[in-house]
Amino acid sequence: MYKVYCYNKCSTCQKALKFLNENNIKYEFIDIKENNPNKEILKEIHLKSKKELKKLFNTSGLLYKEYELSKKIPNMTEDEMYELLSSNGMLVKRPILIGDDFSLIGFKEDEWKKLK
Repeated sequence: MYKVYCYNKCSTCQKALKFLNENNIKYEFIDIKENNPNKEILKEIHLKSKKELKKLFNTSGLLYKEYELSKKIPNMTEDEMYELLSSNGMLVKRPILIGDDFSLIGFKEDEWKKLK
């Protein structure tokens, strides 16, 4: 069974959950605001995604802009980025779908269709 980190008020998360439900794909829902992934989970997501760590940041979020992270992230270490991401779920790009050997960050239906 997959794990899905989502935020209920996020329209992209709603689309992702609708996709999973319509395709009868079983998952465990985790509210990213209430249960923010810790550093270990974030490292797992990062490694399984095979993407740059900065892709885990919610660049369209209010906190990202408020903290001016576009200026700060290029000078941060990986550990500092993990620490920051683990401090608040609203900094993390969503939805995140975690499988045994992969993770998908954000909802791109073409990527998610490969689950079937």
